[in-house]
Amino acid sequence: MYLNKQNAQNELSLLLPNFADKSFLLAISGGADSMVLANLFLALNLNFQIAHINYKLRGEESDLDEKIVFKFCLKNNVKFHLYKVSEIDKKPENSVQLWARNLRYEYFNKIKSEENLHFIVTAHHLNDELETFIINLSRASGLKGLSGIPKNENEILRPLLKFSKEEIYKFAKENNIEFREDTSNQKSDYLRNFIRNEITPQLLKTNESFLENFSKSLTYLNDSKDFISTEIENKRKNLSQKINSKIIFNKEKLDKESDFVKFELLKTYGFDDANEISKIFKSENSSLFYSKGHQLQIARNELIIEKINLEKEDFKEILLPEISQIYLKYFLLSDNFNNEIWKIDLEKIKLPLKIREVKRDDLLFPIGMIGKKKVSKVIKELKLSTFDEEKIKILSDSKDQVLGILPYRQDSRFVANENLKNFIEIIF
Repeated sequence: MYLNKQNAQNELSLLLPNFADKSFLLAISGGADSMVLANLFLALNLNFQIAHINYKLRGEESDLDEKIVFKFCLKNNVKFHLYKVSEIDKKPENSVQLWARNLRYEYFNKIKSEENLHFIVTAHHLNDELETFIINLSRASGLKGLSGIPKNENEILRPLLKFSKEEIYKFAKENNIEFREDTSNQKSDYLRNFIRNEITPQLLKTNESFLENFSKSLTYLNDSKDFISTEIENKRKNLSQKINSKIIFNKEKLDKESDFVKFELLKTYGFDDANEISKIFKSENSSLFYSKGHQLQIARNELIIEKINLEKEDFKEILLPEISQIYLKYFLLSDNFNNEIWKIDLEKIKLPLKIREVKRDDLLFPIGMIGKKKVSKVIKELKLSTFDEEKIKILSDSKDQVLGILPYRQDSRFVANENLKNFIEIIF
């Protein structure tokens, strides 16, 4: 689609019919796409403010990005919000992109709330859609993951999704829009960059209308998703029942459904990993799984799903049922721990187990080390980001003995030896 002021206005109207009456926080990096977004909102005379994050990842280049955004705001009398990453933010050695994403959306939502703005607006475009589609395709993420980046979700608008990167650069050139190039995007060391630099150019060579046709395909997929959602809800009514706060599925009946139906039904409760769902149906009675907001227990040929809260503000503790296998994939902060198993000697602990927050006086006897260490010191030595540190939980028994720091360190005192038959498995 050709990018101009009118077409951008039309896209905004489709997303938000009364957009002229709303206020916005624009996430502006200084790149071509975001600077074009800022200029379009300026041309449309909309009520907006701008937020920029300087991650300090590219030295002087990061500072120049900040300056170009500040210069735009100063020139056009737009309120400017800046967050500079510092040592207290604890940039991780791995998963930098995930850390950066979490940090920026946390900051944007904070500013939006403080300034009483209606929406956050990002400059994602059609090429971003293609990259995300390929990433989700490789991760077996289901129809939702293949239906594109949400255009209007959770008060976040993305009005440029119909426009290609080429159109955005063309608009910037025609309107003399100043922007910065992120040279780190030219490196293919991250998956998204690899797709952007190596795969997308080859796909675009196959058909001059490739992106246009891809956009149409996404529309068809979205229509299909809406239709299927209605049918899935009908399936849910037939296959489950609600008893008090619990949702109960008949495991045998549900297992007869296709993998697709099982995935669509269970993702509602946060179980949105195809491999984990496969484990659920292969597991025997007395297995327990966790997602961000739900607990799923397999008992008496039933899947019993109950809502829980693992978020830091409201979280106190969770008592775990006395069962033999507990799957805690939710607590993974990277793929490095996938399929790791802790075996805990039942003779050395007192049930039930519980998941709780870290306490100041918690002690751990790390595997491979003689003696004990304060849990707070062990966590510090992990060199995690602030975001990841806040997600850490402790696994303990009813006597409050620390059995491990989820998912990083198991306590050596409670490890079951190979010949022991009386143990609990904690599977990540």
